This record gives sequence, structure tokens and C-alpha cells, in this order.
Amino acid sequence: MDLRDDDPDVALLRVLDDEGVADPSRDPGLSADTLRRAYRELCRLRLLDARMTSLQRQGRISFYGSCEGQEAVPIATGLALQNGTQPDWVFPALREQSIMLVRGFPLRAFVAQLFGNEGDVLKGRQMPSHHSGRAVHQVSWSSCIGPQLPQAVGAAWAMRARKTSAAAVAFLGDGATSQGDFHAAMNFAGLWKVPCVLVCQNNHWSISVPTERQTASRTLAVKARAYGVPGVRVDGNDLLAVFKVVSEGLSRARSGGGATFIEAVTYRMGPHSTSDDPTRYRSKAEVEAWARKDPLDRLRKHLVHLGLVTEASDDALRRELAAEIAAAVDYVERLPAPGRASLFADVYAEMPWHLREQLESLKKIDAPPT
Repeated sequence: MDLRDDDPDVALLRVLDDEGVADPSRDPGLSADTLRRAYRELCRLRLLDARMTSLQRQGRISFYGSCEGQEAVPIATGLALQNGTQPDWVFPALREQSIMLVRGFPLRAFVAQLFGNEGDVLKGRQMPSHHSGRAVHQVSWSSCIGPQLPQAVGAAWAMRARKTSAAAVAFLGDGATSQGDFHAAMNFAGLWKVPCVLVCQNNHWSISVPTERQTASRTLAVKARAYGVPGVRVDGNDLLAVFKVVSEGLSRARSGGGATFIEAVTYRMGPHSTSDDPTRYRSKAEVEAWARKDPLDRLRKHLVHLGLVTEASDDALRRELAAEIAAAVDYVERLPAPGRASLFADVYAEMPWHLREQLESLKKIDAPPT
């Protein structure tokens, strides 16, 4: 099949050009307040990533997966999601945890998950950068590549069966499109027309394998065709474009139109994680070329054009965010490890008798002497 350059499976949707000027025919028309909010969230995530990476290098946390260069995708998605009584659910991969912050998850609790201490709602049971929170409808991620995809599609099927207006949003990287779970999820989503949006962050590197070495497809979006699912390619460094396509995908899902697959073309500026050295497999020139497409810089240019950001306001915002992050780290790092009795919490809806006995025995052991 000959794929035309204007085909959405191939063409790259953009709203903002490199200088931050919006195409009025594609601009989703976000309010000034929402644009300021989006910029604040981008700035906070960039500063948070830098601080957490620094903490890992100091040995104060054990692992971190930075989102540097890819911030537009999770922030735009977080702004597009439905909250309220029938909220959308998020099934993340490694670089979408910040959606929780956009939806109101406390920064202290977010940082506490990286330390795995008493402030962590997961009680220290997950490795760092594997955040989740029921309060903001975000499911725990596994380091295994792809299993969140059939989980998200199954949850979307349940949402439809319950006749809710909610949708599921699942994330994956380019490497996950070569996993069996991806194909099973896409087949199910297409066949049953479930209310789901699958967002692939194509950052060009599956840890150390370039996209062109793990698929012969001209694009990743075109893979959706085989399953009867619309595929859309979007500039993943353009927050307005990502917001537009995610919002349209969610609207389609809610109206009964079924799933949408989005390929967000972006770039991982830093290492895959703090366990990785990207200088071993990619060139400095490639990184520098993508640095000129920075999503934070592009949105800032747009807000400057609109008169919503000045150099003074930018400096004040960064100082405010740096202080907010520093205060959260200072508070969280002082917290103790989770109590041993927390081992019994959140395991069963109703604790069986033998665990109740063990819990009571542990309490006696841990009780201070009288």
C-alpha cells in the first residue's frame, strides 16, 4: 500500500512551529490560565527530574527514570483527562508518572515513593519511578515491557460494560510495539471498540536499540491499521498538538467510536534511567539536534508571543518551583521507613484469621517495654 505524506499514519501533526507560533486552524484554543498551568507543570517536571537524578547520584535514592525532553506528552495528557465522578484511568510506562501531579497528587507523597518510606502510599513496595495512586486513578506499572496494555484495554472494556463515560489511557514506548502484549491489546481494542487511547512515546531508543532496528514499519502509527484502530502521528514535543490529539481520542472513545492509537514522536534527552549510559550508543550531534526541539522552550516561546510569560515571571516561577521541590525533599527524607505492620495492609479486602494472628504477634514484639 502506498502511504501518502498527507496520510495521518505518516504525516506529523503540529500546532506550534519551532518558534512557538501556532497554526490557527489546528490550535485547540486553550485558555490563558490553562496555558500558564501547562507551562508551570512542564517547568516543575524538568526541575524535579534534575533534582531526583542528583539525589540518585548522591546515593540518597536508588533509581530514577527522567522524562527530560518528553515532558509535553504526560503533561498534555494529564490536562486532557476527565476527572470527577467518572474519572479516566491511566496505565503508565516509565515516563508518565507526572500525570499524577497534574491531577492533584501531593508532591510530598510523590517524592516519598522515590524514597520508599513512611510517606509512600505504596508502603515502599515498588521500586522508584514506578508511581501509582488510587486517589488520582493511576495504576502501578511493571518494569516488564508491555503488560499494562492488555490491562488498560480490559479496564476500558469494563468501563463500557458499566456504561460509564470514563476511558482508559495506556502508555508505551517504541520498543513495546514489538512485544506480544501490544498486539494482543490492539487486536482486542479494535475488535471490541473499547473506550481506550493508547499513546506510544516514540523517543527513538528502546534503551539502546534504535527504532529502525526493531521494526520495518514506515511508522509506528501505521501498525494500528491492521487492527481496525485509527493511528495518528503527532509531534510529541508540541504540547498543544498532543493535547489536541489526546482530547480527540478521548472524545471518540466516549462517543462509542472505539480506541485510538497515537504515536507521539519525541526524544529522550537523558539516559534511559540512572542505570544507563547513552553515550555508548548514540552521538552527541543527535542529542544536540533534538535539544533544539525542546518542548519546554517551544511552549515558552508561544507564551511569550501571547504575552503570558516574561523573563521576570519566568525567573520567579523557577525560584518558586525549586523551593517547593527542596521543601518536599527535606520533609520526606526525614521520614522513617514503613512500619513492619504495614506488611499486612492492602493485601486482602478482609484479612484472614491466620494473618490477623501474625499481625497481633508482631505488634507485641514491636511494642515498647513497659
